[in-house]
Amino acid sequence: MKIPGLKIIDWYIIKKFLGTYFFAIVLIISICVMFDFNEKVDKFIKNETPTEAIIFDYYLNFIPYFINLLSPLFVFIAVIFFTAKMADNSEVIAILSNGISFRRMLRPYMVSATLIAVMTFLLSSYIIPPANITRIEFQNKYVKDKRTIWEQNIQLEVEPDIIAYFDRFDANSNTGYRFSLERFEGKELKSRLTAQQIHWDSAYHWTVKDYMIRDFIGMKEVLSSGNSLDTTLTIIPSDFMISVYDSEQMTTPELKEYIDRQKKRGIGNIQLFEIEYHKRFAMAFAAFILTIIGASLSSRKMKGGMGMNIGIGLLLSFSYILFMQISSSFAISGLMSSFAATWIPNLFYAIISDVIFY
Repeated sequence: MKIPGLKIIDWYIIKKFLGTYFFAIVLIISICVMFDFNEKVDKFIKNETPTEAIIFDYYLNFIPYFINLLSPLFVFIAVIFFTAKMADNSEVIAILSNGISFRRMLRPYMVSATLIAVMTFLLSSYIIPPANITRIEFQNKYVKDKRTIWEQNIQLEVEPDIIAYFDRFDANSNTGYRFSLERFEGKELKSRLTAQQIHWDSAYHWTVKDYMIRDFIGMKEVLSSGNSLDTTLTIIPSDFMISVYDSEQMTTPELKEYIDRQKKRGIGNIQLFEIEYHKRFAMAFAAFILTIIGASLSSRKMKGGMGMNIGIGLLLSFSYILFMQISSSFAISGLMSSFAATWIPNLFYAIISDVIFY
């Protein structure tokens, strides 16, 4: 593959960057798998988990998930390590003394960061979500079940001007309790259905039990009631039974569609989905910021040697991941928007990268 404008030195840096990046992945992910297995081995034995399920259903899907999750760390470590080594061997001095500016020297770094950013985005958007379905099902079955089995005080818009309310919904029996369905015309209430129970069957098919319907016609009120009534409601339990892992199981187009649909229905607890959506773009963009910081920090010889550069790099990369987690918690609590929570760390570290670069 030929990229216009790239010279031999550029390909040398690209190979160093990507080679170190993938080496860091193999090294750190091996350690992560070892610690994760050590933590869960008692539960695997207790639940008599099949070996093939552990390997193919869990760890085969665990590895790409953690590669993508820790991608900023891998980028930073790779840049710091190989650039510090080049500086220690006086290769950076040789490059700059031949009339190549530091800005020009960063071109192959940016090419490599682009490849990593595209890979990160494609993994998080289209490849990892289907794999997460298998991984999370395995965890729920053999490690710890974190599925949401009930919710209270659920209110959402079924269709324009039609509002549904559940006092409680049980996912195990697919049954809601103390249900109401109100139909408006503008701000005027036209009908109200109340039922002691409502049961979801499949697709949009629901059955209400012990129900009463009040129709308001002008100044009159017409009452009707019964023991059971089949009806069609364009909602399903997954629209309001939200689990902590649901956002990780959707591709990016599915996430966008889900967020838009939930907003139209007036459901408020979708911060996790919005954070996951914006984070997929922000994490890809972070590859460029962290590459600039890493290259700028480690391109000079330091008295402390490579160890000092690597130490600073690890500190900054872990602080970036920590900053991202803290800002996300602010979005979940409603103190800031999901967009701001995911992009503020990038903005902050972009400023740092500019200062260090200049």
